[in-house]
Amino acid sequence: MTLSGRTFVVLEILVFVVFSLASKALITMWTWKYAGPITLISTLILLSLYMRRSGKSWAQYGLKPLPGIKSKLMVLPQAMLVFLAFAIAVGSVMLIAKYFQISVLLEVSEGVEARFGEVRDNLPKLMMWLTIIWVSAAFGEEMFFRGYLVARIQEALPNSWLATVIAIVVPALIFGYGHYGYQGIRGFIMTGMIAVAFGLTYLLLKKNLWPNIVVHGVVDSVAFISLYLGTD
Repeated sequence: MTLSGRTFVVLEILVFVVFSLASKALITMWTWKYAGPITLISTLILLSLYMRRSGKSWAQYGLKPLPGIKSKLMVLPQAMLVFLAFAIAVGSVMLIAKYFQISVLLEVSEGVEARFGEVRDNLPKLMMWLTIIWVSAAFGEEMFFRGYLVARIQEALPNSWLATVIAIVVPALIFGYGHYGYQGIRGFIMTGMIAVAFGLTYLLLKKNLWPNIVVHGVVDSVAFISLYLGTD
């Protein structure tokens, strides 16, 4: 890719990231609980239309066809690798927080309860949020933050190990920032590290989003079901 081509890709990425962040800030003034999902889905719709006009598809960025039973079953062991990376990321943050007694990393932000506390003992709210997390978090976040940002940033930079690091870290920082508003510094660091793990496995699995989607959806579902049951 030429220098002008790389510059165009960088500008393209900036446009969609700025649109996502700016629209979220505006929608937050209307409904802060659902600003994230609304913004992400809107961004993905625009991005999908843009990709279609550019002759691209989400299959190129990770939503690969899974023909036959064998390819579908292979998602399971791949998902185990993703879950292992997820567990290492979360475990590392918690281990460091407990060892050094970093209270800001040990205490869950009040914003989490304010946003999701309604799920407790409320089956309709649980079902609503499970639908949202599978559409917006499992599919939406993986498509945008891993499938689009990681792959596109990698395309925009000269092929090198540094380009790979940047392609993983930059989306992770944006992902962490997206959770900072209601989860605080703990959420920023925790989700940022999870994003690093997911970005790494996305590349290790040859840009296949399905294992990430499965793990992301299952982990979030377990968290919400635990909240509903009062075992969180």
